[in-house]
Amino acid sequence: MKKYVSLLFMLMIAAGLLSACSERPEEQISSILEEAVKKEQGFEEQQAPIIESEKEEKELYGKIIGLSMKEFDQIVKLSDKALENLDNREKLIDKERKSIEASKKEFDKVDEKVREIEDKAAKDKAESLQKSMEERYAAHDSLYASYKKSLAKDRELYTFFKKKDLKMEELQAKIDEINAAYEEVIKANEKFNSATEQYNKDKKLFYKSAGLNSGDKN
Repeated sequence: MKKYVSLLFMLMIAAGLLSACSERPEEQISSILEEAVKKEQGFEEQQAPIIESEKEEKELYGKIIGLSMKEFDQIVKLSDKALENLDNREKLIDKERKSIEASKKEFDKVDEKVREIEDKAAKDKAESLQKSMEERYAAHDSLYASYKKSLAKDRELYTFFKKKDLKMEELQAKIDEINAAYEEVIKANEKFNSATEQYNKDKKLFYKSAGLNSGDKN
């Protein structure tokens, strides 16, 4: 009985390997893309909490600048809350980043499969898809770096608010730095969104060229 079970198990493994080998490279790429999307689930999950955190910080900032130095204790209290908010948001951003890195690691498997495609039209579309996704990952690198920089500038601002001898020209200079940092974030985010749109277009073209039926999936 044990020999029979072992033989059956080996046959099942062999059948699985044969099934995988019988798939066209285009189909294997499709599976990799679907798995890469799953790896980005953490990225999607962090979006709402990040937006909520940004909203809370904006409210705290509004309250702080509405106070006078006679209410310094309250300014310090609100500034501490804002700093805590930034710490929590950075954790969300880092979680988002890890999911993108996991997605990229999965997507890198596409390279070998693209080289195996025999149909020229499908191969061209696969190469375009690969390029657009790599540009998307690069765009997220820039977005992540810009956002981290803006968080650091925000921390400097709320630390400034806790200074009793704060001068208005110092505060204005710091606000100008923050505005510049957020301009970079906005531009980087626009580039990332544009790269994502291009990837989705190239993905649909690849699926169509390869005769696959999942081109409408993101």
